Amino acid sequence: MDDTVAKYPAGVESVRSGENVRVGEHYFTADPGASARPREVVFTIEGQEYDLVAAGGVFSATRLDPGTTVLLKKGELPAPGTAGNFLDLGCGYGPITMVLATRAPQAEIWAVDVNSRARDLTEENAQRLKVADRVHVAEPDGVPAGVEFAQIWSNPPIRVGKEELHQLLLRWLPRLAPDGTAWLVVAKHKGADSLQQWLAAQGWQADRHASGSGFRVLKVTRPQAV
Repeated sequence: MDDTVAKYPAGVESVRSGENVRVGEHYFTADPGASARPREVVFTIEGQEYDLVAAGGVFSATRLDPGTTVLLKKGELPAPGTAGNFLDLGCGYGPITMVLATRAPQAEIWAVDVNSRARDLTEENAQRLKVADRVHVAEPDGVPAGVEFAQIWSNPPIRVGKEELHQLLLRWLPRLAPDGTAWLVVAKHKGADSLQQWLAAQGWQADRHASGSGFRVLKVTRPQAV
């Protein structure tokens, strides 16, 4: 782990969710060159406060971004007794992973990101929240081929471009368990409705579950047998 991130308490910036701050760029590069500048991000989901460490060079390094906020507040979070493997696809510094891990203490969470700094931060946050024994942080090729997911959660990296985004989803959605569900959030002005149509054309059941703050939450499942 980057030494600056590991030692974040000595001068970390503290930012509460909702403040008007600039979102970091190039979060989908494997080894970000941006200065780490570690800071804390604090947000609340369903009455539980999360105090996580983030850093420059990862997605939304200074706040819980609006799309993820809508996803976590309007998607159907798992019940406490829910078990199985969950996937946080494009985990960043791990806000979705931490919410899933604390909400469902019997589940195993796979946190996947191409960004090495994001993975380090997710591991750090899992240790902070004492859920590291159930959080498996990996690069995309590090997830064993036989692992199936009961749930997939993602605020997918729209900036990579439509073709790469489609390839990403074509790689991971087939790993849903037969009765599994994927929860995706996409900004309306960045193609949420066209993505929903594309998913349907690929044979998935893609429903608009909720909308808020200019985002769509899509619920994606395998088609029901007739």
